[in-house]
Amino acid sequence: MKFKKRKKSSRMHGKGMGTHGGGARKKRKGSGHRGGKGMSGSGKRADHKKTLVTKLYGHKYFGKQGITSRGTKKDKRLKINVGDIQNKYKSGEVDLSNYKILGKGEIKDKFIIKAKEASKSAIEKVKKAGGEIILSVKKKEEIKHGP
Repeated sequence: MKFKKRKKSSRMHGKGMGTHGGGARKKRKGSGHRGGKGMSGSGKRADHKKTLVTKLYGHKYFGKQGITSRGTKKDKRLKINVGDIQNKYKSGEVDLSNYKILGKGEIKDKFIIKAKEASKSAIEKVKKAGGEIILSVKKKEEIKHGP
C-alpha cells in the first residue's frame, strides 16, 4: 500500500523542531552562509556564485564589455541590397521609399525603384540592367569655400 508523504514543513513541527531539518538555527537566519542577499558576495576577488552567475546571466557579468563614445550612434536606417530586390520582387516599379539601396549582389531585371537613399554602386548596377532609382532625398551639394 502506498502512503502519501507529507511535506517536510508540515511534518517538522514537533517539540524542539525549530530548524525544519536545516541544521543549526543560525544557518537559516537572513543570508548568513550565502554571503548576503541577491548578488552580493559575487565580487571580483571571490568565486562565490560564479557557476550560478555564468548559468543565469551568461558570461557578460564579469569583466569589461567594451566602450562606445556618446557621440557614436547606431545606424538605424532600413537597408536592402540590390541582390535581395532581384530575389524578392518582380521587375517593374518597386516602392522602397523608406529604404537605402545598397550594391551587394547582382541585378538582371529592369527595375524602377523609389528609394530614400542609394549607394553609388547600387545606382550603377540598376542603370546597367536598364532600370533607374528615384531618390526622395537629394544629397546636399558640397559648398565650395574660397574666392
